[in-house]
Amino acid sequence: MMLCKAWRMTLTDAESPASNGGAVSGGAETSIAGAGDPTYELSTGISLLAETVFAAGDVTATLAQVVNLAAESLEGCDHAGAFVTEGNRITAPAATDPVAAGLDALQLRLGEGPCFDVIARGGAVYADDLADVSPWPAWATGAVHAGVRSVLAVAVRGGALNCYGVYPQAFGIIDRGKAQVLATLAGLALTTAEGRQVAETRAGNLELALGTRELIGQAEGILMERERISSDQAFDILRRSSQHLNIKLRDVAQRLVDTGLDPEGQTQPRM
Repeated sequence: MMLCKAWRMTLTDAESPASNGGAVSGGAETSIAGAGDPTYELSTGISLLAETVFAAGDVTATLAQVVNLAAESLEGCDHAGAFVTEGNRITAPAATDPVAAGLDALQLRLGEGPCFDVIARGGAVYADDLADVSPWPAWATGAVHAGVRSVLAVAVRGGALNCYGVYPQAFGIIDRGKAQVLATLAGLALTTAEGRQVAETRAGNLELALGTRELIGQAEGILMERERISSDQAFDILRRSSQHLNIKLRDVAQRLVDTGLDPEGQTQPRM
């Protein structure tokens, strides 16, 4: 997969003259950026990463995509999970596998762990060996028992991306840099996804409101024709029936339109 190839390149590859179109000897040599050019592959990898994150769609799908990309693109990441904040509540809605889900749940249960530090302070937290002295002793013990020795947590728009490695010192400087880029893209994608969901909800509410108004208008018309009353009087009958029957005005109107019965459901229309 191009994303893996481009994104998993090392800094040594990027800085090596030999990997940048060949060494220059005895005169100028020009190379065209493309496959094999580390700078081109890095920029392509970031572009593909952004495209993949933003293509996920809604918030839930975006979070799932982010944790999967973390496990796929970070060399030291074997498991990943995401934390989000909802008011004063912290939840863990996405994880790559049961190991990540279990470690995320353990943090929430204990109220300690790298995600809490990141959510409180921002930035990133990296523990290179959880078997050593840890600022989260209870959680670290559980993590080691689960086969995890390293953790990298990065802030993502009020929440956190948790990356777990099975080896000590799993996350080098390159992985930590990649995680920051992924977290930044994830934050932007989540903001976009939330905005899209809000717009879709508003559009749906508007469509429902227009449909309700049309339905109530039909019910008013039936009453006006049957009772020889005005529109305001017909609406008042519908409103009072809604209160008396303790059902929504839309449902009262729907009953009248569907059955032809009066709003109380007793009288057939006059012939």
